[in-house]
Amino acid sequence: MSSSSPSAGALHSQLHLYQHQTRAARTRLYARRVRESFTSRIAMFLCSILLTLLLISGIIILILWLSLRPHRPRFYLSSFSAPSLSTLSFDVSDRNPNSKIAIYYDNINATVFYNDRQLATGIVQSAFYQPAKNTTEIHGQFVIAGGQDVAIDATTNQVTLRLELNTVVQFKLSTWDTHHHNMHVSCEFAAGPNGNLLPEFQGERCSLYFG
Repeated sequence: MSSSSPSAGALHSQLHLYQHQTRAARTRLYARRVRESFTSRIAMFLCSILLTLLLISGIIILILWLSLRPHRPRFYLSSFSAPSLSTLSFDVSDRNPNSKIAIYYDNINATVFYNDRQLATGIVQSAFYQPAKNTTEIHGQFVIAGGQDVAIDATTNQVTLRLELNTVVQFKLSTWDTHHHNMHVSCEFAAGPNGNLLPEFQGERCSLYFG
C-alpha cells in the first residue's frame, strides 16, 4: 500500500502539469490568434481607407480633366467668291467651343489651291485673342496670280478648290497657358460657273489637325 501511494501522487502531479501546460499552450495560441486577427483588421481598415482616397482622387482628377481639357476650335466655310478668276474672297467662321478656355492666335496665313496648285496666299488675319464661347469671322481677299489656268469640270459643271489656314495657337485658362501648337485647317469645296460657293458647301466644317 505504501509503494502505490507515491505512484498515484506522481501520476496526479504529471496529469496536473500536463493540464497546466495544455491550458498555457491554448492561452498562447488564443493570444496569438487575437493579435493576428487584430493586425489583419487594422491592415484591412488602412487598405480600405487608402483605396477610398485613391478612388476619390481619381474621380476628382477625371472631373477636372473632362471640364478643363481644351477642345479644338471649329472652322466652317461661310462663303467663297471668285467671279472673274482674277480676284477671290472668302469668309470662315472660327468658333471656340470651350466654356472656360480662351485661345491666342498668331497671324493666320491662308492659301487657296486648285488641283494642288497654289492660286493665292497671304496673311488674312493678324494675331488676336479669342475668348471662351466666342465666334470670330475671318475674311480673306486675294488677287489671283497671272497665268493660273482654272477650268470648270464639264461633267459636274463646277471647279474643286481647297482653302488652307495655318497659324500657331496657345490655349489659356486663367493664369495657366499651354505650349504653342502649330494648327492647320483645310476646307475642301467647289464653286459653280459663276465662281460662287455651291450651296451644299456653305457652312461645311473644315478639317483641323495640329502638327
